Amino acid sequence: MAMATRRLFHLQPCENSATMSQNGFLEDAGYLKCDTNCISEAPEENLEDEVCDTVNSSVVSGESIRFFVNVNLEMQPSQTAETEASGGCVLLHTSRKYLKLKNFEEEIRAHRDIDGFLAQASIILNETATSLDDVLRAMLHRFAQDPNHAEPGCNMDLLMTVLFTDAGAPLESNVHLLSDTIQGVTATVTGVQYQQSWLCIICTVKSLQRRHVCISHLVRPQNWGENSCEVRFVILVLTPPKMKSTKTATEVGRTFATMFSDMTFRQRLLETRTVEEFKEALVHQRHLLTLVSQRRRKSSTKYHSTCSISHKPLQRKDFLSLGKGIRDDIARRFPVYPLDFTEGIMGDHSAVGKYITTTIFLYFACLLPTIAFGSLNDETTKGAIVIQGICDDYQLDFKAFYAWTGLWNSFFLGLYAFFNLSLVMKLFKRSTEEIIALFISITFVVDAVKGMVKIFRKYYYGHHLDDYYTGKTATLVSLLGPNTSLHANLNTSLHADLNTSLLTRLPELTTEDSHVHTGRDTAVLSLLIMLGTLWLGYTLYQFRRRPYLHPYVREILSDLALPIAVLTFSLIASYGFQEIEMSKFRYNPRENLFEMAQMDLLSPEAISSAMGLGFLLSMLFFIEQNLVAALANAPENRLVKGTAYHWDLLLIALINTGLSLFGLPWIHAAYPHSPLHVRALAFVEERVEHGHIYETIVSVKETRLTSLGASILVGLSLLLLPFPLQWIPKPVLYGLFLYIALTSIDCNQLFERVALLLKEQTAYPPTHYIRRVPQRKIHYFTGLQVLQLLLLCVFGMSPLPYMKMIFPLIMIIMVPIRYNLLPRIIEAKYLDAMDAEH
Repeated sequence: MAMATRRLFHLQPCENSATMSQNGFLEDAGYLKCDTNCISEAPEENLEDEVCDTVNSSVVSGESIRFFVNVNLEMQPSQTAETEASGGCVLLHTSRKYLKLKNFEEEIRAHRDIDGFLAQASIILNETATSLDDVLRAMLHRFAQDPNHAEPGCNMDLLMTVLFTDAGAPLESNVHLLSDTIQGVTATVTGVQYQQSWLCIICTVKSLQRRHVCISHLVRPQNWGENSCEVRFVILVLTPPKMKSTKTATEVGRTFATMFSDMTFRQRLLETRTVEEFKEALVHQRHLLTLVSQRRRKSSTKYHSTCSISHKPLQRKDFLSLGKGIRDDIARRFPVYPLDFTEGIMGDHSAVGKYITTTIFLYFACLLPTIAFGSLNDETTKGAIVIQGICDDYQLDFKAFYAWTGLWNSFFLGLYAFFNLSLVMKLFKRSTEEIIALFISITFVVDAVKGMVKIFRKYYYGHHLDDYYTGKTATLVSLLGPNTSLHANLNTSLHADLNTSLLTRLPELTTEDSHVHTGRDTAVLSLLIMLGTLWLGYTLYQFRRRPYLHPYVREILSDLALPIAVLTFSLIASYGFQEIEMSKFRYNPRENLFEMAQMDLLSPEAISSAMGLGFLLSMLFFIEQNLVAALANAPENRLVKGTAYHWDLLLIALINTGLSLFGLPWIHAAYPHSPLHVRALAFVEERVEHGHIYETIVSVKETRLTSLGASILVGLSLLLLPFPLQWIPKPVLYGLFLYIALTSIDCNQLFERVALLLKEQTAYPPTHYIRRVPQRKIHYFTGLQVLQLLLLCVFGMSPLPYMKMIFPLIMIIMVPIRYNLLPRIIEAKYLDAMDAEH
């Protein structure tokens, strides 16, 4: 007994019924008209009228209009004995899928498909054949006769075979049905009405080298079975298997199906007498479809601009309503504030397990990078920060200057919040946000590489003695000045102190040739520990996609990937290789963490200087806080409780005011921790589109409990210093940097488009910008983004502290570049398409 697999696809132009205009288009949604009544499309001189055959179906309801991408049947012969026993019976598996009409304004392949067909001009007029097989043989014969598009390796009989389902099936159970077809349907409350005057047949053939399209105009309407009783037009689409996702047989067929789904267009084709008239009708229909798409887009834009505040252009009055943004944020968030603590705890949909794993992940993601960054800054700046260097240059009290800088920073942040300046973030397009986000991810990678290079220089190449001595001497010289008597005295005693200390700690360095070979095992082990941390963490992060273990266990392992990797390789480095010295971070305890700075130690000029520095820092805080909030609240994350940009900014200002007075580090939203936090609380599904697997977020548990729990654990971590936190080797922290950077670029569109440069076209994913933007324009836009990214890296990673101070201005420059410069190079419609969410 043979088995048949049948797939039915439907093109769905709209959700609700709409009034049609006389030219055959939907006025409201801009979709094409289907045949809704059993009316004649042909003129009176034609032999017969078209008849609509209504088939009752339970898969559709309402008065919506849909288009039908028909049948895919694959026959697989079974054993002859089973076929004889079943009396020739076969099994038919049917599935249906709705596809959207081709948008002739946005999808560039629609016009290119038509242009390619017009150049090839495979059109058969007044076909007299009556059987489907004869019509298809005539169309295939036309392919074979075309000298410019000949397929030398193709056999006509083989092509005929793959078009039908009975290839290789026993004669006793021969089911002669088409494998893949596209049809238009109209869904009503009584059933489904098929457009029976046209039929689009699509097929993928391995032996083909290029795409082929042929249209046949039959002299008489032909009855070829159910749902194909009055066929006048046959469209045949043949493509090779390895094609770009926008060039497949289904996509090409969707282009022509969209055109033929309009009854007025089919009426005009019936009146054509020559190939040139047929081509002119195609060109005219393409123009009409483009106009319909433009009218629909303008209508949709007008609707969103009147119904959505986020689409309104910024006006001066928006910034003069003092505190309006804060009031709106509180009004939006206050009603759901209790749910932030009860959702997932109370009710039927419990998520306690996910909360626990997310809290542990967030604890490690916040604590360990802080330690690693502090360690790197301690090594790079010899224990000082940028403000410390400025204070040393101008002989200012560090604590007082730090406090005044923080107060000015908080003051400006408060002004930004009260004057609703977070609305300016609307000017930051998705492409700009992703440039800054990718820059932050690159900084994690650069810091990890810097740390590993220092380990190799210290342990592998044996430069640690010279570097240590030179660094300490340079630090004292910069602090004391080269001409001071104190410097001369300390410089004399420094040699003896350093030599005594180092010889006591590292007696093996006094032996012969130890300067070359000492510590090489430490350097190699450090590299392996860093890469091992990255490998284990990312493998577990991707484990939810594996088929092993129970799905709930896979999800737990994925959520706890970072803690497991850190703890595992910390134990391996600290206990598995105890005889090898590992580089660990330095811990400098302070006697009193809550000692208030003496604000009166600075002069008015120094306070004014602190105001300038505080203003620059406030711009950096403003951009990064709002940028991270925008990325966390991206539409694909499906958050439903609303945003609070202005209120969050005011809270940051108030909290940093207290931290500045006591000389404690400032805070603001961090990337990529915040988006990764949202991801950890999300319920994710895997979906397949055109052979590409991608993950989509179904819902997110929006709670404050996880961040509150992680903050409490970070505070309690002070009790774990110096032991056991100091036992975490630096290479593990560098591996954590790489893990955070790698996981943060998963959904970064800029990184995906850079990867396209290394992929063949057949592997391109079916994203919205691939459909709407020419490939060359995509690569131009990607190159321009990379140049902007390099500009950020030059200033953001500069060793000069004063270049870093103007880094916020460079981030702001990204906005005029996007709005003023890029439209001169790439058309605005293409830029908007690549900045769109979907």
